[in-house]
Amino acid sequence: MTAGGIVAPDGGDLLTPAPLTGVLVGYGRVSTRDQNLARQEAALTAAGCAKCFFDKATGKNTARPELTRMLEYVRPGDALTVVSLDRLGRSLEDLITIVGQLKRMNVGFLSLHEKLDTTTPGGMFVFHVFAALAEFIRTIIVANTNEGLAAARARGQRLGRPPAMTPEKLAYARQLLAEPNRTISAIAKLLGVSRTTIYSVLPELLPPDLAQPGLDARVAELPGDTRPLPALGA
Repeated sequence: MTAGGIVAPDGGDLLTPAPLTGVLVGYGRVSTRDQNLARQEAALTAAGCAKCFFDKATGKNTARPELTRMLEYVRPGDALTVVSLDRLGRSLEDLITIVGQLKRMNVGFLSLHEKLDTTTPGGMFVFHVFAALAEFIRTIIVANTNEGLAAARARGQRLGRPPAMTPEKLAYARQLLAEPNRTISAIAKLLGVSRTTIYSVLPELLPPDLAQPGLDARVAELPGDTRPLPALGA
């Protein structure tokens, strides 16, 4: 701890606000092309934003070119301004990541609807409460997931991707193999698996030179390496 608050890993004070010495820069987003940005633009202009950037993309769409342009445009002392928190972040974790990036750039953050202002000590404190809450929720989710996996294993439940070859497919493959004109490639294609999968569940189908005992025999037949070892320190 410091007199100001919490110490960051790099030695800085996480609760130190980024004072507004530059201009307000607006950012807005709508989720579809049909939605109108006029309301957000009017609110950001009324708040005093010198320049605004707007994306038309869903929150889950990671390609937000105007957000990238905005992050390249802002300078230390500026403050990114949004109408509401959900216009910036796809999730609480995403929001915290972006605002953390802004803080490292010495850029503030304002949300008009939530009245959140990281250019003030009180606003910065509230934001870090959000960050701590998000980390707590993530920890709870991870713990619950691990408990669920452990319980499933205790019940003997198989985890992970289902096997490519089910017992039904295996029985059908054996049935097809009894037909003289069926090839391994044709059977694999019919079952929607690879030849390797067929050979892994039916190793007796492998040609003798590719089966493991055959490979071991071929390795054993290789001549030994009679070359002298290099002198140490040479």
